[in-house]
Amino acid sequence: MYFKEDETPALEKIFLDNVVTEIFVSEITKAEFFSAIYKKLRTKDLLTQEADAIIGAFVADERKFSFISVDSEIIGSSQKFIGKYGIEGLRALDAIQLASAYSVRHSIGLAVSNDKLLNSFLKSEDIEVLQGAY
Repeated sequence: MYFKEDETPALEKIFLDNVVTEIFVSEITKAEFFSAIYKKLRTKDLLTQEADAIIGAFVADERKFSFISVDSEIIGSSQKFIGKYGIEGLRALDAIQLASAYSVRHSIGLAVSNDKLLNSFLKSEDIEVLQGAY
């Protein structure tokens, strides 16, 4: 765990209750992760040393993830999803996350997101989402 939050026990339970052989992550997660840490630094939820350590741990862990490249196919798919769900609130980065998950939908057993709106779009695309715990 990089930073303990209210949802941390539920996320830890996912790894205890499931056999996890591969973790697919959209490449944009790298930027989103850094942005989240720097927000915590700005809001004084983290000290500089803590933020540096968390970022260092994430960078060291990158080799454990299978990153989904954000290429023209993913961007095109994200545009289609915005056309389909934009009126319901799908925004650009979440559309890229959705398109990334959709591109590996046959290789994943479960999608995990703490974003309820994104989860609803994943479900609409027949991607199984962990119910309730996270």
